[in-house]
Amino acid sequence: MAETSELIYETSELSYEQAREELVRVVHTLETGGAPLAESMALWERGEHLADVCQGWLDGAREKIDLARSKVDAES
Repeated sequence: MAETSELIYETSELSYEQAREELVRVVHTLETGGAPLAESMALWERGEHLADVCQGWLDGAREKIDLARSKVDAES
């Protein structure tokens, strides 16, 4: 795993797939243990942020689907 300082970079440009892949790596690292407390806390915070990024992508996709459905319903 990269050093904690390397994990803190801009996530606004990450795709859903990139954020999810990194989140999986963070969770795996935390589950296997062995990291010092400070690193574990930084990883936890990074994981929370990555989860928010993923949720943002999913929410955006849901909004697009709902909008498309409402347009189809209005045309019917």
